[in-house]
Amino acid sequence: MRYRDRKGNVYIIDSGQERTLKLLYGTFPGRLLLKLLTCRPISKLAGLWMSLPFSALSIDRFIDNNGIRMSDYIPTKYYSFNEFFARRIRKSRRPICDDKHALISPSDGKALAFRIKDDLSVKIKNRTYTLNELFDGDEITQEFSGGFLYVIRLTVDNYHRYSYVDSGMKSENTFIKGKLHTVNPVALDAVPVFHENCREYTVIDGDNIGRHVMMEVGAMLVGKIVNHHGTGRVKRGSEKGYFEFGGSTVVLLTKGDIVPDNDILFNTRQGIETIVKLGEQIGHKKA
Repeated sequence: MRYRDRKGNVYIIDSGQERTLKLLYGTFPGRLLLKLLTCRPISKLAGLWMSLPFSALSIDRFIDNNGIRMSDYIPTKYYSFNEFFARRIRKSRRPICDDKHALISPSDGKALAFRIKDDLSVKIKNRTYTLNELFDGDEITQEFSGGFLYVIRLTVDNYHRYSYVDSGMKSENTFIKGKLHTVNPVALDAVPVFHENCREYTVIDGDNIGRHVMMEVGAMLVGKIVNHHGTGRVKRGSEKGYFEFGGSTVVLLTKGDIVPDNDILFNTRQGIETIVKLGEQIGHKKA
């Protein structure tokens, strides 16, 4: 995979996760195994195992294999792998951008940004998905024609908690049931990933950036989405929820007066994801 950081440095990473996904989605035996892995009973069993004390035995190896810098996180004794996966980071490691008119990243991850055209479709890694499919026909998406859609993909080494991008009033969470497939772009050559995955979204009337939508997408195997709040007032930078084990994705919809940063737009046109951190600016409100 090709990533670019905010300083312009390009990284080409071929991780074990990427190689496994190529086998699962790119070979016939792999796709047969994938059908088994994505069955909900298997997912539930995997989730149960990840919550048992025995699963904590795999934490140290996971840290080493993925180069996770544990000094960034609040020291805690983890009694299961899921507790570790949803670990909390030190606030000083994820400062929130001071400019309230800046669009901040809701999470760590690799970001892409697309303008929402008149037909409400978005192209993700050479494959097109309509907003109608992504949001299961919810007409709320029609409000965002001419705006932007952000895809922030979390990999297993990322911090897996996500936050609100603006203060304001939020709606109830809407859950869309689906098969759990990976959110990794490798999979896009084989199945319409975002149409298949479980996802949950909410509409927020923001004080500073206006009306926007946040969606969380679950991933292969566990991929559990845990949101903290229903309808009510929320605060910019406060935690919205977290993912349990599995790669995951956060999707944002904003209107046309909120524009992605130039580097993210430039990288997206080149097919390169931009490495972002929770709380940093990824867009801005037009003057």
